[in-house]
Amino acid sequence: MTRTLGLRRRALHAVLLSLLAATALLVPRPGPAAAAAPLTVAQAIATQNSSTATVRGYVVGQPTATSTVVTSGFPNDYAIALADAPGTSATSQMVYVQVPTAFRASFGLRSNPSLMGKQVDVTGTLTAYFSHPGLKDGTDFALTGSGGGDGGGDGGGGTDPSIPAGYYDPAAGKTGAALAAALHGIIDGNRTLSYTQVWDALKVTDADPANSNNVIEFYSGRSVPKSTNGGDADDWNREHTWPQSHGDFGTSAGPGTDLHHLRPEDVTVNSTRGNKDFDNGGSAVAQCPDCFSDADSFEPRDSVKGDVARGLMYMAVRYEGGDGFADLELNDSINGTTPYLGKISVLLAWSAADPPTAAERARNDRIYRDYQGNRNPFVDHPEYAEAIW
Repeated sequence: MTRTLGLRRRALHAVLLSLLAATALLVPRPGPAAAAAPLTVAQAIATQNSSTATVRGYVVGQPTATSTVVTSGFPNDYAIALADAPGTSATSQMVYVQVPTAFRASFGLRSNPSLMGKQVDVTGTLTAYFSHPGLKDGTDFALTGSGGGDGGGDGGGGTDPSIPAGYYDPAAGKTGAALAAALHGIIDGNRTLSYTQVWDALKVTDADPANSNNVIEFYSGRSVPKSTNGGDADDWNREHTWPQSHGDFGTSAGPGTDLHHLRPEDVTVNSTRGNKDFDNGGSAVAQCPDCFSDADSFEPRDSVKGDVARGLMYMAVRYEGGDGFADLELNDSINGTTPYLGKISVLLAWSAADPPTAAERARNDRIYRDYQGNRNPFVDHPEYAEAIW
């Protein structure tokens, strides 16, 4: 009897163990903790509590003071400014990021100016930097794979929110003349301005972000009062980066008033540039630091060389001779007064060395949104330049 009870107890014990094992299989086991989603820049600005977080944003410049962010001529590799959109210029919408020594070679803007407009994830401490909402003591910096409007070469509008979805779809997969033709079809038929309206437009598109009463002269880089536009010495006037005589289009609505190549410039500097082609070299230009000129060519300061190139590339694609104006073309010569302008080899080098800045992208979007209804494809997709020329 005792043996029988012992056998029963052991059998019951075995059954209980089996039931417990089966039950354990049904209980959910905790998995690895899901990684927290990166904060937006707006969230980071609102969460300056010395906690550790990852912030995702677009590189829009380098902070150099509490309310100053430069977008070119970067002095060092010590800091970057992030925003939730690549065209942001308001410092109140930026978080200032300290770049520690270990990351400066890869994420400092002086060493890597092409980071402008790129989206990055940065992990660090949410605390003030330059007496401004910031992220310090970073432990990780990484590109997210989303460029600021480069569109990844897919023609679908990219990640720059200012580019309408599908805007560049007709250009997808094309190169050479086929790409140029597709881009012409996209940007042709834009709204036009009168030459008088250009004055007021330039006061908006080229306004000094640090002083709303001023404009920035394109070649010289000087900030001057908007009210000093005119034709006298030390006034600023309307510079045609594609000279009127290189196509005989004058100031009529069309190429003569197209904001994508028109810029404010000092009257004297504008006169020195005249109708010269663009090339490297020459003598220093008075009132225009880092500009050079000779008898038939002009070289602007480094920080706008890419802007010059992309404006001229736009003109060559936009005006193909089908709307009553000359067929404007870029070549590799010094041309004088013809529909041609050079030198394309120099312009390609300038575009590559001076990629689009947040300010240039913002200007492109403003012209599209408020004035002409078309965009400069070479600002949105700098890679199109090499694909065509």
